Amino acid sequence: MNSAEVKRTTLRERLQGSTPVVAVGAHDALSARLIELAGFDAVWVSGFGVSSMAYSMPDMNLLTMSEVLSAAIRAEAATTLPVIVDCDNGYGGLPNLVRTVREFERAGIAAICVEDNTFPKRNSLYGGETRRELIPRSEQARRIRAAKQAQETDDFVFIARIEALVAGFGVEDACARADAYVDAGADAILIHSRDRTLSEISGFLESWDGVGQVPLVAVPTLFPTFTVDELHDKGFQMVIFANHPMRAAVSAMEQVLDVLRGSRRADAVEPMVVPVDHIFELVQTREAIELDESAA
Repeated sequence: MNSAEVKRTTLRERLQGSTPVVAVGAHDALSARLIELAGFDAVWVSGFGVSSMAYSMPDMNLLTMSEVLSAAIRAEAATTLPVIVDCDNGYGGLPNLVRTVREFERAGIAAICVEDNTFPKRNSLYGGETRRELIPRSEQARRIRAAKQAQETDDFVFIARIEALVAGFGVEDACARADAYVDAGADAILIHSRDRTLSEISGFLESWDGVGQVPLVAVPTLFPTFTVDELHDKGFQMVIFANHPMRAAVSAMEQVLDVLRGSRRADAVEPMVVPVDHIFELVQTREAIELDESAA
């Protein structure tokens, strides 16, 4: 098997395994490598992260499919871990979603996640909105069915993200959507909520018949006090820490820039930054030089 096949097989097997898969959000190639070095199981290429860090744009469908694909390819090349890509709502209508599956699958990506928010989407973490519109359940199921039929390998994973709880549609609608999406061929279900107590999600877990049969995915940004093991005990097979490296990077950069502005001396931030040699090590500079010299 080639590396893409190995990554896909690994992810699919882990989704059916007895221990949870823990993925962390990467916004570029180096953060993907750091996630692997830290010992996590998979890399999540976040649409929020790519929009914010690569383009300084809001997460509102402003990026094209090819822009996100380019970022995902760079992340995939930097790690031996399976890469899961947040593909928002598929970048358009049914033909757009079909093309998205084909392009990301052919690029070696292990999985994509597609939500049922309408275009243009709104990031689920953004407050200040009450009720959102979602793609009708039957239409999203039709889109998923067409997308799954378009894939060329058996192990490519399609995660269907349900926004019913975020949109205020309730547990019953979320369960109906989960049934429809699984019937259409979705390999896993990501159920999201803004409820920090997890009572909404607990209601879904208690009501949906697919729990224990279909892999469930949690993104605990808005319910951060629950551990991976606690979420796994509730029925989740994958937990994604979706945006923490990005937020850490922004915090660190703001602090360093503030000190540089005040001190006007480079050495003032030395305790706050890694040595240059550490960056050389992370990007395998020595190995590249040795390769160049060995070929001379």
